[in-house]
Order: sequence, then structure tokens, then C-alpha cells
Amino acid sequence: MELFLYTALFSPLVGSLFAALFGASPKTKIAGIVPSALLGVSLISSTILLILVFTTGHTLHVEMMTWMATGDLYIPFGFVVDQVSVVMMMVVTLVSTVVHVYAIGYMDHDKGFNRFFSYLSAFVFSMMILVMSDNFAGLFIGWEGVGLCSWLLIGFWYHKESASWAANEAFIMNRIADLGMLIGIFLVYWNTGTLQYDGAFAAMPSLDTATITWIGIFLFIGAMGKSAQFPLHTWLADAMEGPTPVSALIHAATMVTAGVYLVVRSSPLYELIPNVGLFIASLGAFVALFAASMALVNRDMKRVIAYSTLSQLGYMFAAAGLGAYWVALFHLMAHAFFKALLFLGAGNVMHAMHDELDPFKMGGLNKVMKGTFLMMTIASVALAGIFPLAGFFSKDLILEVAFVNHHYVIYAVLLFTAALTAFYSFRLVALIFHGEERYKLFGIHPHEAYKFMLIAMSPLLLLAIIAGAFKAGYFEMVTQLLPSTEYHVHSAATYWIMTIGTQLLVALAIFYAYKKYTKKDIKVPDGTSKMENSFVYKLLINQYYIPYFYEQYIVKAYRELSEVFWTKIDQKIVDGTVDGMANILYKTGNTTRVMQSGNLSTMLKWMVAGTVALLSLAVVFGLAARYSGEIKTILSGLGV
Repeated sequence: MELFLYTALFSPLVGSLFAALFGASPKTKIAGIVPSALLGVSLISSTILLILVFTTGHTLHVEMMTWMATGDLYIPFGFVVDQVSVVMMMVVTLVSTVVHVYAIGYMDHDKGFNRFFSYLSAFVFSMMILVMSDNFAGLFIGWEGVGLCSWLLIGFWYHKESASWAANEAFIMNRIADLGMLIGIFLVYWNTGTLQYDGAFAAMPSLDTATITWIGIFLFIGAMGKSAQFPLHTWLADAMEGPTPVSALIHAATMVTAGVYLVVRSSPLYELIPNVGLFIASLGAFVALFAASMALVNRDMKRVIAYSTLSQLGYMFAAAGLGAYWVALFHLMAHAFFKALLFLGAGNVMHAMHDELDPFKMGGLNKVMKGTFLMMTIASVALAGIFPLAGFFSKDLILEVAFVNHHYVIYAVLLFTAALTAFYSFRLVALIFHGEERYKLFGIHPHEAYKFMLIAMSPLLLLAIIAGAFKAGYFEMVTQLLPSTEYHVHSAATYWIMTIGTQLLVALAIFYAYKKYTKKDIKVPDGTSKMENSFVYKLLINQYYIPYFYEQYIVKAYRELSEVFWTKIDQKIVDGTVDGMANILYKTGNTTRVMQSGNLSTMLKWMVAGTVALLSLAVVFGLAARYSGEIKTILSGLGV
């Protein structure tokens, strides 16, 4: 079985290197086909490993080689396929394979076609390193690898200033958080003597509560950056500047869920510090509502879906923080399918609309894009949590977790967020696919995507519908490793009131969205309406002015401080000191080089002078050594 592990892990790397061979060459389809096929091989290998883990309960643990061994520090390149990592492997390889095949059509006319697939497969390899490593150091390597690849992919169209800026923002924001994570990893080694998961977690119950708490806090700071939790959230929406397949892979299904995976993987740690867990859950509930509120008014199709991702990440953290780690991982899996489907559908719409992102400039596209309409509608139904689609089984379960654990405020926030989610999801569907064909006013002639792109999306469509059916088998498998608490409302009447009430609330939100945004008099907002000039609208459309605050009071202040340090300290003190020493040496050399004039008589004079000087020094030191006692007596008498 080791062969399947290495195949699953290294196939994306081979695909990346293959595409890189054509990086400087004109576009060639083979640079997309081969990496896609290798991702398919990785998916097959992951599926075989999943079947092995599910049917036998056995896990696979291999040590490829020693990476670092010095003193008591031993870090191997070790990989583990267990009940948690194999779920992530399946999610990553399945979505990645779909995205790769889809991208062959989406990037068809892009000059950077070959380079794109090299970056995309490198990202998948880094993500596989992250989820398969058996120690914190390996996880951190993959963590930084996906950070680098996301920078390359978000800024893929580097000729666009907005894309380069967004890539840098994402990279810097994550580096800030990763410092916290690195401190957490240092604390793990300092206090447990190992970075291996099993050894570190086994040693943690013997540590004092304060130490465990700090480890949990610092590790979660890293998770906050990667999963874009408040206040490190602003990069996620801006990252939509990258190509849409990047959004589907990185910002819906894989990288942004790495923070949730870290908390789930570290469940033995967070079980010991429930207060930190409650903070994580509370922050998750806040972010769920916070992001959903901004999605209500946004006019950028991809940003609305990005805010939706941020909101659903909040749901996952709420579940993980309350100790329902298997529930968080289940929602991560289900969410990956329908959210990646939504992003790919949005990519089809973008192509059809010549890269237009404002849904108010669309309308009536269901007539010319029937396949995309069907897929995005079903994905939105799953996102809204309508029975019997995947979102119902995973998201409603998180509501149940909060209720059963008597965290009624968190439950109420998440319930209200569910209604908002349904509203903004179908606001998007209504504006894009229903109502008047407003795109005709802008001279756009939309068309459906390539048929093979729709076929590539179909596995995600199927899983968005049926993933909830895997709940029982999934629970049986992952709870061999994670806490196996089942969450059921004890009163059957209460359960049905909650379930039916949630479904009615969501249905009403969908009905209201359709009623409001399928009217015939929908116009492209021009900033003159009463709503657009209201305080609430301006607050939401400007993201609560948080990016403005960061720019004015952090970035600007840091830039000015850097300017002061550069001009006053770096140039005048650091550079001045170095330049001063260089000038002294230069002037000394310039003055003394006359000694080497080449004139024999002059050089003999210098040689004689040097000899006299050396003899004089020798006499002085000789006398000083001989009469040192007398000299000390004289100096002490003088009080020196």
C-alpha cells in the first residue's frame, strides 16, 4: 500500500514539473492534459487508500527518509494515511482533478496556459504534503508551500496591478499569521521534545494548563490566517483577482480549509483547553454572520461566493470549537463539493459575459446557459441547506451541535446566518439567470461553456446532491480517531420543530430573494438610489471600513515609519558607518600607495624606516618585559 501513498503524493509534483518544461514555450494542450491525468492517478490512489482505511480500519504510516537529526531533535519525512487525512486526500484530489480538466477549457486562450498548470499542480502537491505529514514540521512545509503557490496563482495575471496587489496582500497577511503558528510549533517541541503528532499529543496531558493554552492559541493564529478568520480576513475576497479555477480550488475546497484541518488534527490538544475551543466557536459564529452580511449587497459575483466561503468556514470553526471535530470535517467535505461547483459555474458565466462580474448586468442567462444554470442552482440549494442535499446534512448538524451543547447564542447567530446565506445565494441566481436579459443593453452575446467543462463539473454536482448519504459510513470511519460524540436533540418534537423551522426560514429567504430580484424593473445600480446611499448599505459595501482602517492606520503608519527608518537610520547611521569606514580605508590607501612607487631608492628608504621602527618596538617591549616589576611599583606609587 506504500506504493499508493507515494503515487497519491507525488503524482501532482510530476505533473507540475512536466508542465514547467513548457513554461517558456507557446501554449500546448499536453501541458494541461498530462498534469490532469496525473491528478486522476492521484485520485485513484487516494480512493484505494480510502477503501483500505474504511473497510479494515488500518492506517498507513511511512517514513520516507530522515530530514533532520541533531541532538534530541529528529524530524523525518513521514506521512500518515489515517481516518482524517484520507478524507482530506479525497477532497483535495477529487476537486483538483475536476478543476484541472475544467481549466483546460477555461484557460484555453490564455498565453500563460503552460505556466498555469505548473503552478496549479505544485499547489496540489503542497496541499497533499500538508494533509499527509505525520508531524508539525511537515505540515508547516506544506503550509508554506500552498502559501507560495497561492501567491503565484492569485497574481497569475501579474500585468494587472490589482492582481499583483491581491497576491501580495494574501501572502503578507498569511505570513503574519504563520509567525504565530511557528511560535506554537516551537512551543510544542520545547515542551514535548518532539514534533510527531502522536508523541506530542501523548505528552500534552502532563503539561500545565497555561502552556497548553498558549500552544493552542498560537497554532490557531496560523489557522486564522490560512482560513481568513477575522481580523485576518480581508485577503480572501481580494484574492478573487486570480483565474476562477484558482478560486474554485484554493478558496473553496482546499487551502482555506487548512486552518480547519489543523484544529481537527490537533483535537487531542483542544480537548484539553475547552475555553480556547469556546473562543474558536464564538469567533466562527461571528465570522459566519459577518461575512454573510457583506455578501448581501456585493455586486461582484465571485466576491459574493468568496464571502459565502468565509461564512461557511465560520460554521466549520464553530463546530470544531465546540468539540464536534467530525462534524466540522464533514461540513468541510460537503462544502468543498458544492462551493467548488459554484465557483466553476461562475467561471462559465464570466466567460459567457466577457469577464463581466456584475450580476445586475446579466439576467435571463438560463435561456442560453441551461447546464450552468442547473448546476449553480443545485449548488445554491445545497449551500442553503435544503433537504435532501449535502448542505442540509452537514450545516444543520452544526446548528444541532450548538443547540445540544446549550450555546444558544451561537445557535441563534448560525440560524440567522443560514437565512442570510439562502437569501444572498438566490439573489445571485435570480440576478444572473432570471428576469430580463439586461446583458443585451451592453452588447454582450453569451454562450454556454465547452461541453467537456460541464462534464468535468458533473462529479461535483452529483456529490453536492448525494454527499449527505455518506454520513453514517463517514461517522463510523472518522470517529475511530476523533471524539465520537453523537449530537441529537433528545426531544423528538424539539428536533422536528428545529428542522422544519430552519427549512421554512431558508425557504422564505429564497422566496424573498426571487421576488425582489426577478422583477422586470431591475436596473443596474448607479449610486443614486435611496438604498445605495443608506448607512447600512455603505457600511456593508465598504466591508465595515476595515480595509480602509488597515490602509490608513496600519499600512500607512508602517510605510511612514519605514520611511523614517530608511532615511534617518539606514541611510545616515548604517550606511553612513559603512561608507565612513570605507572612506577611511580608501584615503589611507590613497596616501600610503606612494610607498610602492617603483623607485628603488625611495623603497629602500621606506624599508630602512620600517626596520628602524620594528627594532625600536622590539627594544621597548624587551625593556618593558625585563623591568615590568619596577614599572608596576612606580605606577602604583603614582596611583595608576
